[in-house]
Amino acid sequence: MIELLVVIATIAILMAILSPALRRARESARTVVCQNHLRQWSLCLDMYTSDHDTKFMPGIDEDWPTGRYSWIYTLMPYYNDKTIRLCPKAKRTEAEGGRLPWAAWNVSETNPSDFSLLRDPDFKIGSYGINWWVNDSDISIGGRDAKQKWHSTGQKQPSRIPVFMDCGFMLARPDAADPAPAQDGEFLWSFGGGMRRVCTSRHTGRVNMLFMDWSLRKVRLKELWQLKWHRNFVPGEPVWPDWIEEL
Repeated sequence: MIELLVVIATIAILMAILSPALRRARESARTVVCQNHLRQWSLCLDMYTSDHDTKFMPGIDEDWPTGRYSWIYTLMPYYNDKTIRLCPKAKRTEAEGGRLPWAAWNVSETNPSDFSLLRDPDFKIGSYGINWWVNDSDISIGGRDAKQKWHSTGQKQPSRIPVFMDCGFMLARPDAADPAPAQDGEFLWSFGGGMRRVCTSRHTGRVNMLFMDWSLRKVRLKELWQLKWHRNFVPGEPVWPDWIEEL
């Protein structure tokens, strides 16, 4: 009996030692899968812009009722594997029990009367979003000047211009004046879809991001305010809440 108790205690100690390493390995594996998904999206976006004279899609605002100009719809001909729409850390919608930053979006839940072309279950759910400022559209939303949009590839310093990333909705419209979220997973529609949709600790204090030169890397949350989201984006540093300071 004593020997059995010693064996059990030894196993318990080993499990306590190995558990953090196993969690790190699992997290690392999910991050790699997420990055592989984004690499496939880079190919889709590269093919689309090549087919459209370097221009990005017009974006959701050009036909809100149908959603036909959104990246969700326009990129459908460029991929077959539907699993690339979901980060492995954010596969469930809120209706399915998912919670930010580990939640997928569902356009039928957030905009039930809109986007008629996106009702197919295979296409209405995702966990990535596009930088609204890259869209080839002259429509302004919420006081955001459409003249600051990029419209096409071939810009200066493309490695600093975010295009596609981990996101709480299908698009984000970051501005330099956006405050940092008070807590991880804070997602307020009233703030117009700014940095809060991106600034979530989905990958241990970082988000996976695809840039205009089609490079991919993990970006620290504080670095989000240093990137070139639109033409006149001035890097800044908001007041950091404790949860970001501790990362």
